Amino acid sequence: MSVSARVFGAFQEHYQAVSYPAIIALLSNYGREQDVGVKQSYREAAQKRSDFDMSDDKGKSKLWGGRFTEATDAFVERFTASVAFDRRLYHHDIEGSIAHASMLNKVGILSSEELEQIIQGLKEIKSEIENDKFQWSISLEDVHMNIEAALTSRIGDVGKKLHTGRSRNDQVATDIRLYVRDEIDQIAKLIIQLQTALLNLAEAEAETIMPGFTHLQTAQPISFGHHMMAWFEMLSRDYARLLDCRKRVNLSPLGAAALAGTTYPIDREYTAELLGFEKPTSNSLDSVSDRDFAIEIASFASILMTHLSRFSEELVLWTSAQFNFIDLPDRFCTGSSIMPQKKNPDVPELIRGKTGRVNGHLVSLLTLMKSQPLAYNKDNQEDKEPLFDLLDTVKDCVFAYSEMMPAVSCKKEVMYDAAKRGYATATDLADYLVNKGLAFRDAHEVVGKSVAFAIEKEKDLSELSLQDLQSFSELIEEDVFSVLTLEGSVNARDHLGGTAPNQVRSAVKAARTELGNR
Repeated sequence: MSVSARVFGAFQEHYQAVSYPAIIALLSNYGREQDVGVKQSYREAAQKRSDFDMSDDKGKSKLWGGRFTEATDAFVERFTASVAFDRRLYHHDIEGSIAHASMLNKVGILSSEELEQIIQGLKEIKSEIENDKFQWSISLEDVHMNIEAALTSRIGDVGKKLHTGRSRNDQVATDIRLYVRDEIDQIAKLIIQLQTALLNLAEAEAETIMPGFTHLQTAQPISFGHHMMAWFEMLSRDYARLLDCRKRVNLSPLGAAALAGTTYPIDREYTAELLGFEKPTSNSLDSVSDRDFAIEIASFASILMTHLSRFSEELVLWTSAQFNFIDLPDRFCTGSSIMPQKKNPDVPELIRGKTGRVNGHLVSLLTLMKSQPLAYNKDNQEDKEPLFDLLDTVKDCVFAYSEMMPAVSCKKEVMYDAAKRGYATATDLADYLVNKGLAFRDAHEVVGKSVAFAIEKEKDLSELSLQDLQSFSELIEEDVFSVLTLEGSVNARDHLGGTAPNQVRSAVKAARTELGNR
């Protein structure tokens, strides 16, 4: 019950004696009386949501606090801080700082002794972080300020020189690009692992016949290996998109500073080289405000997850009692708390569900950027959580598939029987008649009538007698039965991209060469 409803209820017995304006006034006063308590409760709840100590007084000495006359509000500190999630960038932040310091030494701004102190200090901080001994502070807002403050505390005034010639704007842009580049390389390896698993399965099941579907209705017989190669092709396009995205990620914004560059004689080509970037970015305004690469990797992720979702839908169907085409390993399934017979394909189902999560992150990033003026804006702090989560999700999902697919086992007899039930060789009969000289449209009609007759008799086309078939066309002869078998249908599609077993094996061989050249 709401506060208003509770208060109004107290007056319910006497509402006729109390004027409506009086009730409204009482409600308003009640709200004002409760206001301080609500604010305090909210602040306490906000502090509990943080992993950090909000009671310290570090906010009185912000690294940027020279022009401020009062400390930052405690709620604002929590609301605007990003260290809770951007601290995962520590490795790339330190990597970028070492490159920046090395460049400052190269151009004469830092001495060799100062450079050595900075590098040693940063390495010690990195070790503390990796050993979970580093004290993060929400008052210091983000990963950059936490590390810089720790460095200055460790080595003194020399640490204050590190930020010469750069801003947090180009610093974070550099960190994110380094991070995304590493994530791309990891995802690329995982895709190759999954594709290798699909190739092995396709080769092993090149002759396993199953029904191919359109509209989820039996269409034509295909081999299970051919189906796995279709998945392989989808992932190949994903892999190509991923590497294409990497080209635009692999540019260095370091040196763009806040938005206009810097007056110091920096060497941006040198820092780009040290960090493994292809080259520096070309415009300082764009460098600090560009998040196209984040949107692009999110777009890649959405397409990849859509593919995995389609794979998952098929696995869920194929493992059901109604299809019963395949069996998934127990370690990738779960049971029911009430129905002891259940074996649920939770991993494919969850991957299918996570597609919505990743698609949502793409929309979040697009919306985040849609109205931002140049250059950097605080809005861009909101790019990290969706970016981090979608990359984590993609890696988990691709890894799950790369582990699951090698253990898939096909129920060949069930698949074969299912292919026989849907008149899957009807097109082969039409092609047979065309080869006998009949126009395709006429052949289509003959076969349609033959199928209708077979349905009435509850028989497959291959089970009809020659006399029955000839009643629809005199062109049909004894050799028709060689094309009405599932094996004959599959083997007949012996061309590039076809489902014939030898074509599947050829496709696998070519794909292995492709993977070997990556």
